[in-house]
Amino acid sequence: AEARSMESLEKQLICPICLEMFTKPVVILPCQHNLCRKCANDVFQVRPDRLPTGGGGWIRPPDQQPGPPAPGRAAQNPPPPPLHAKAEQHLMCEEHEDERINIYCLRCEAPTCSLCKVFGAHKDCEVAPLPAVYQRQKSELSDGIAMLVAGNDRIQAIITQMEEICHTIEENGRRQKQHLGLRFDSLYGILEERKKELLQSIAREQEAKVQRVRSLIRQYGDHLETSSKLVESAIQAMEEPQMAVYLQLPGLCPPCRITDMSKVSMSSRPEPGYENMDHFSINVDYVAEMLRTIEFQTGD
Repeated sequence: AEARSMESLEKQLICPICLEMFTKPVVILPCQHNLCRKCANDVFQVRPDRLPTGGGGWIRPPDQQPGPPAPGRAAQNPPPPPLHAKAEQHLMCEEHEDERINIYCLRCEAPTCSLCKVFGAHKDCEVAPLPAVYQRQKSELSDGIAMLVAGNDRIQAIITQMEEICHTIEENGRRQKQHLGLRFDSLYGILEERKKELLQSIAREQEAKVQRVRSLIRQYGDHLETSSKLVESAIQAMEEPQMAVYLQLPGLCPPCRITDMSKVSMSSRPEPGYENMDHFSINVDYVAEMLRTIEFQTGD
């Protein structure tokens, strides 16, 4: 309670114009407001539309200031007076044309002038010096910008890191594709080598069998040629009518030789099924099934 009392007392000792402790306070008679002498001089002007202060000057009476809002209207956030620039360096209050905007209404969150605080729409509001609010908000904005920049730097770092991850993934993928291709090329090489060996086995037996059969063909061909010539000579001899001439014909073999030629053995020929090569058939179903089970190694 004592702290609240002190705070209330301190507020009563604050000049509503400069927002500092009173310096040589004076009382403005019509409204009984206390002001610093310097601040009173700043707002004190000799104008016919203002009331006498008792000190030879004039000040705008409170009844000509913006009054409280009409019943039924919200009084919590009165609209700030419109601003206009009367000079390049200073914004002036449109409600009080000769007053600079020098304070900030904390309730309405709007800059205003001292007279608006003393007599106008912001007389019941808490205000603060405009430079202090300006510096505080700029400091907060600067801190916010710094936080945003730091956040953007972190996001950019994350993006860069993820781009590097993508690049690494692509490199690792290419490398593993190359390794996989080499492994399958190795399997292809083994299959080609085994295929070559099996084909050579078939070719060797094929050549051996063909050579044997062709050798028998030559033997039977020679026998056939000899037998055919013997038959031809025998037929010619059979046509000779004279016995003495018949017995002296050159190359005529005794009849027994013809009989021996007709009894030549036919056992020298390939056995049944000799031409079959089916024993070179292979079953690769189990190998194909095993190849289909090829999978990447797990970490287990």
